[in-house]
Amino acid sequence: MTDFPSHDIDSAPEGSKPLLEKSQAAFGRLPGLHKVMAESPQMLEGYQLLHKLFTETDFDADELTVVWQSINVEHECHYCVPAHSGIAKMMKVDDAITHALRTETPLPSDKLEALRTFTLRMVRGRGNVDDAQMSEFFAAGYGHRAVLDVILGIAQKTMSNYVNHVAETPLDDAVKPLAWTRSETPLKV
Repeated sequence: MTDFPSHDIDSAPEGSKPLLEKSQAAFGRLPGLHKVMAESPQMLEGYQLLHKLFTETDFDADELTVVWQSINVEHECHYCVPAHSGIAKMMKVDDAITHALRTETPLPSDKLEALRTFTLRMVRGRGNVDDAQMSEFFAAGYGHRAVLDVILGIAQKTMSNYVNHVAETPLDDAVKPLAWTRSETPLKV
């Protein structure tokens, strides 16, 4: 792979400097993903905006984690699965949810399982879900807004997962203990 630049605030393009300062303030450090994205100020700004908007949906911390990690695991993102494991811990998401998402085993509630299943169907089907799948999602207690919010989450995570694939972003020291590789066959939905 081509070596992608990994910027700090000093080396970043001018348009990325304030965005990296925002990341530094939010995380107390510069996440490797943001350092790579900084090569394109538009990419970093778009990612930060989608992240902010997704966290402002009606999804609670458990549901946000289910959407993020379902996508990360499906895309086999070596960087985002550990990063979101750490984020889930900070958001006080039950470790059982994180474990089930990382290992593709059953989640502790039917509603969260329905959210994971729907998210995976959307990713695998490239947005094409049939009426029965949509009805199943609605029967679990979700509505049209949740469908659109899942699509928002997919847009955000596709950006980060794809960047990490092409840049081979190294894990941040803070999440190295949470390193992950897919060890089982993908979850059937």
